Amino acid sequence: MTLDLEAKKVLLRKIPHGLFICGVREGDEINGFTASWVTQGSFEPPLVVMAVRAEGSSHGIIERTSRFSLNVLRSDQKDLAAVFFKPQTALGGRFESAPYSLGTLGLPLLDNAIGGVECEVIGKVSSGDHSVFVGEVKSAKLIEDKESLDLASTGWSYGG
Repeated sequence: MTLDLEAKKVLLRKIPHGLFICGVREGDEINGFTASWVTQGSFEPPLVVMAVRAEGSSHGIIERTSRFSLNVLRSDQKDLAAVFFKPQTALGGRFESAPYSLGTLGLPLLDNAIGGVECEVIGKVSSGDHSVFVGEVKSAKLIEDKESLDLASTGWSYGG
């Protein structure tokens, strides 16, 4: 049986995705990227599951520190998501576009978003071009409960 590549692409892109800014920190180095393959994994303990491109610089930081933050963007923050979505050749610089503070785990939480969580990695599966990290939510900061940004509303596509 052969895989119909066009059908696969269309169907997998129909899976709904939110858009989040994942933040990482290693020493004084702060980095981040737009994450769209994210879901809640458990109520108790509170878990989130996130896929991260294996070749990205933040992937290595998550592996070494076992921590990441997820910032939930408002529906009107497509431009901010774009800043973190674009590939970059070196670490840093992206958080200069958005004011942030460090949470209780020392991870970047955006000051102008719906809010964010800080997670400690409790599991990882590596296969293909992404790794899937399972993070236990250790802190949560709600700034303002608004509609969140999703991939479909941007006109962008990722995956498939």
